[in-house]
Amino acid sequence: MNRTGIILTGVAGFLAIAATLIGAGKFDTKQRQAETGASETQVAARTQTGTGFDFYVLALSWSPSYCAREGKGADPQQCKLSKLKGFTVHGLWPQFETGFPADCAIGSPNNVDREILVRIKEVMPSASLARYQWRKHGTCSGLSQGDYFDTLRAAADAVRIPDIYHWPPSSVSVAPLKVEAAFLNANPGLHAAGFAAICDGRYLTEVRVCLTKDLAFRQCREVDRRACRARAVEMPPIQ
Repeated sequence: MNRTGIILTGVAGFLAIAATLIGAGKFDTKQRQAETGASETQVAARTQTGTGFDFYVLALSWSPSYCAREGKGADPQQCKLSKLKGFTVHGLWPQFETGFPADCAIGSPNNVDREILVRIKEVMPSASLARYQWRKHGTCSGLSQGDYFDTLRAAADAVRIPDIYHWPPSSVSVAPLKVEAAFLNANPGLHAAGFAAICDGRYLTEVRVCLTKDLAFRQCREVDRRACRARAVEMPPIQ
């Protein structure tokens, strides 16, 4: 059976589990509107099309894995919140069909405006991570800093997090293919060859989703080839 077939066989089991859980699906858009005063139409109007690359990868980090792996060295903004997050945005990465640009010299400030940090804190709670992502990836997007982070926020809203991953009750051992199956089921139009669950050997660390410059799902063979091949990895719980 090919990889797509294996992924789809796990959907039925996850449907039964997810149906018992309550989740918001996409990142909480109403909360974002309350924090920024922006409507969905206004946000869409601010989102510009990037240039100088082929597509985006939206990297969604399983935050408890990062916090468990880094221990005392973990970013306190991400790991010492009153309520630990589940999937958060690691970054929005401009990509070529093969390889990617990085650290583009555009004469733009390395720091990120405080108002922008407030605007994205629900999906990217770490200010230091936001600054790093802007320097390494955002500067290669062809967008202004404000437009890049608006696009990052819109990309996060475009991907629905499966309900089962909003409140997993305890640390669990998961098959990466079943994680992918849950994302496929939650996101109509997502390609099996257009995203990948990533692991570091012990933990499920990320889900990387490929998006067009207009934030539609698309295939990306290079990203897909990097998917975790372990039979099972750990997902620490949201605490």
